[in-house]
Amino acid sequence: MSDFVRPKKYLGQHFLKDKNIANKIVESLSCNIDNIIEIGPGTGILSEILIKKNYSNLFFIEKDKESTDFLLKNFPEQKNKIILADFLKFDTNTIFKDKFSIIGNFPYNISSQIFFKVLEERNNIQEIVCMIQKEVAERIASNPGNKKYGILSVLLQAYFDISYLFTVNENVFFPPPKVKSAVIKFKRNKTKQLACNEEKFFKIVKTAFNQRRKTLRNALKPLNLQSGLFTNEIFSKRAEQLNVNDFVNITNMLEAK
Repeated sequence: MSDFVRPKKYLGQHFLKDKNIANKIVESLSCNIDNIIEIGPGTGILSEILIKKNYSNLFFIEKDKESTDFLLKNFPEQKNKIILADFLKFDTNTIFKDKFSIIGNFPYNISSQIFFKVLEERNNIQEIVCMIQKEVAERIASNPGNKKYGILSVLLQAYFDISYLFTVNENVFFPPPKVKSAVIKFKRNKTKQLACNEEKFFKIVKTAFNQRRKTLRNALKPLNLQSGLFTNEIFSKRAEQLNVNDFVNITNMLEAK
């Protein structure tokens, strides 16, 4: 087993080495949580703190075998909870039959993919506390009218209450990334289902932002909608000007026609 984990560029690994920040991240989780997945524990700086909290069901999902070997050596009592797997392909139903929460320092190169998987499993997820690239965190937490506001902002805000917690500087990582990081928190809101066809909602949001500089009237043309549908003044706006409810209303308008 490995005594040291080499950071691998192709996995986007930048290992946090500041224990004070690690504590702040773990303390950002709500108290009333039992089922937790840590994504990408790496060298276990969060894992060690989480283990001491004695959560009922705590699992660690790590894609890098060198990291899992390191974790198994340092936390042998967690042998049955350390899983060598790609979270993007992992079936969470194999470990949890109930709702769960997620924590982790997400690899920058797959953070967006993780969030799209989160959206697929939204009804099983209570809460997420994660560290990601600062720019992505700002984008997710931003409000309509902001240039950073985009697809993930709308889709995630539809189902989660999102809080930007704090910024993390580059020098607390090994190796240091070229960008700042941020810790962000998601809490599942009360929206079990949007008041529209959710599949069409997703499609309309993505299509609208794919040409974000255009008005909706032009941005939604790839959906081959009849031009007569665009008489409402809302279609004169751009995607970045609209909130979740606006997109719900647009979905219903187009569905009704």
